Amino acid sequence: MPHAPTRPTIPAWLAHPLRWPRIPVPWVATLRGAAGAGPLLAAGVASGHPALGVLAALGALMAGANDGRGTRRLGVLRLGGPALGGALGLLLGGLLADAGAGGGGGASSGGSADGWWLVPALAAVGLVSGTISAIGPVASATGTQLLVTSLVGAGMPLPGAAWFKALAFLAGASWITGLRTLPRWPRRRHALHPCRALDGERQVVAAAYNAIADLIASAGRPGGRSARRQLTEAMDNAHDALHIRRLPWRRPSAAERRVRAQMAATSALCEASVTLLWEGAALPDRASHGPRRLAEATRTGRPCGRLPAPAPGTAGQRALDSGLLDAAIVFDSAHSGGGGSNNNNGGLPEDIELPHGWQGRAWRRALDPAGWEYGARVAVCTGASVAIAMLLHQHYWFWLPVTAAFLVKPDLGPLFSRAVSRFVGTAAGVLLFAGLASQLTGAWWPVLVAGSCGALMPVATRHFALQTAVVTVLVLSVALLGGDPTAAWPRLVDTLLGCAIVVVAGHLPLLRATPSRVALRVAAAVSCSSAYLDHVLRADPGPDMITGTPDERFRLRRAAYRALAEARRAVEPAAAELPPVGAQAARWAPVVTAVERIVDATTACAVRLDHGALRPSQRTAAELTGALAVLAAAIATRRPPDELAGAAPAAPDGCATLADVALELRELTAPRAAA
Repeated sequence: MPHAPTRPTIPAWLAHPLRWPRIPVPWVATLRGAAGAGPLLAAGVASGHPALGVLAALGALMAGANDGRGTRRLGVLRLGGPALGGALGLLLGGLLADAGAGGGGGASSGGSADGWWLVPALAAVGLVSGTISAIGPVASATGTQLLVTSLVGAGMPLPGAAWFKALAFLAGASWITGLRTLPRWPRRRHALHPCRALDGERQVVAAAYNAIADLIASAGRPGGRSARRQLTEAMDNAHDALHIRRLPWRRPSAAERRVRAQMAATSALCEASVTLLWEGAALPDRASHGPRRLAEATRTGRPCGRLPAPAPGTAGQRALDSGLLDAAIVFDSAHSGGGGSNNNNGGLPEDIELPHGWQGRAWRRALDPAGWEYGARVAVCTGASVAIAMLLHQHYWFWLPVTAAFLVKPDLGPLFSRAVSRFVGTAAGVLLFAGLASQLTGAWWPVLVAGSCGALMPVATRHFALQTAVVTVLVLSVALLGGDPTAAWPRLVDTLLGCAIVVVAGHLPLLRATPSRVALRVAAAVSCSSAYLDHVLRADPGPDMITGTPDERFRLRRAAYRALAEARRAVEPAAAELPPVGAQAARWAPVVTAVERIVDATTACAVRLDHGALRPSQRTAAELTGALAVLAAAIATRRPPDELAGAAPAAPDGCATLADVALELRELTAPRAAA
């Protein structure tokens, strides 16, 4: 029987620019954006200091680009860190421009010989920015603003000393950051929650409980793997919100300790839900009602009441029943006012170590080969774009290198997709601004346009082309107020040149950092998974997951799942790069999926050992952990996925969970070794 013809599929590198993610509209962030750039720009124009208003509006704009969902403390970190980097960059760029002007060249001298020293200076800033960006999302935003504002400060001829311009930028960013710390509009207060200071923290902990309930409901049904990944994301968000570093002299309040105790109670439930997913047996709907009641109790402060649980048959069901009982004790203690003490079962110590230990790995990420390669690519793109821009423009040459600085960021999507979206968004923004300029007159319409763009910025972040269009209109409005009425059409040419520079540089063999970054993230995930498996197979059973300091198993499990999430976030956009980079990155996706199953089986093994399963022999433990460690070492050498050879461990007798681990390891190593 002839096969039906298969429908042609669009390549990932071509389909990615057409994707339009569906996310809820951040109305509160939109209101903050409306109160940001527009009012600050209007205040500068009304006071007769438009340059001051331009700098403050720029700070508000760049802070608004980082505004999003999350707790207020995380919001301050995500806005405040990049704002400091932006102010430092504007100060550095202003000093470079002043030094160049003092020497007869610099930013305003275009292609004069005295001004060419800006090329290596700004390329060095690009190198630092790129290596910093490899640390994490907040560091990436900080590095980007450092580079972008250095270019703006060196290339935009605005009056005032460099330190004064940096303070004006910081004032605008601080205005948005201050608005981010304000509580939301008044809600109905509950008697148990007279203080709403931790409202955001309660929301993310409640989201973690709901994710546990979703995973329990999906056990034995389609969509279980997706629910497990959503649980990992929810747990990461909650840990980031609750375990953010505090000031050394600030002691956590009783309410904060209660929320942390409620968060600690999710640990055993996470293990139980993952075990139920591994067991693959569908449960009745009432099995997920307990975590949902805990989520509602976390959100509102009401008692959780009786928590339904499945009949304790399998190890996963017994673990869920035990976890719900322990959580009920914690919530009852918090409801009765006893959860704030460090000497009861509901409390936690005041200083909790972050489970994934990212502080110790932060600078190692910046200095590892992927960080240096990414920094070198940013430096080359910055230097080349600055040199070309200074040849083409006498003034306002910063647009071309700024375009390159935004395009070279790997966490904004695949390179080709970013370039296409950037050009399309810039073209749309230029056409829209030209149409507005032909119809509107007066001195105040750019202020109104800038205010509207500030309000649209949080919504526009859902797609890079839309974000580029909004930023283009806003920056052209600001440039018009800054004294450059002819900035629109040359910016389109600059954008096209910037896209070409980044696409060419991003595919040079020596600067192709995408495969290195993906391989190192996958290697880190496999290494964390190996440490977790080794601890489960060698440690004493029955760790206390609720009271006291989180134990080693808790930290290693969180580290493994977080590293796997980071690896998947690195693989998925890299798979949409142009060939052959995209094809090489796509081959890592099955490896990440297999390691995810290994970690799930390890979690199920830990639960089964806690509930009486026979502990494997030391030989079995050594074979499994050794094979996983060898796999991590092979990936760390940036060996292609098809060449990951290793000794295939034998299937352990009498342990289904470890048999799954051995099966996945054989699939990863044995076929490739034979090939």
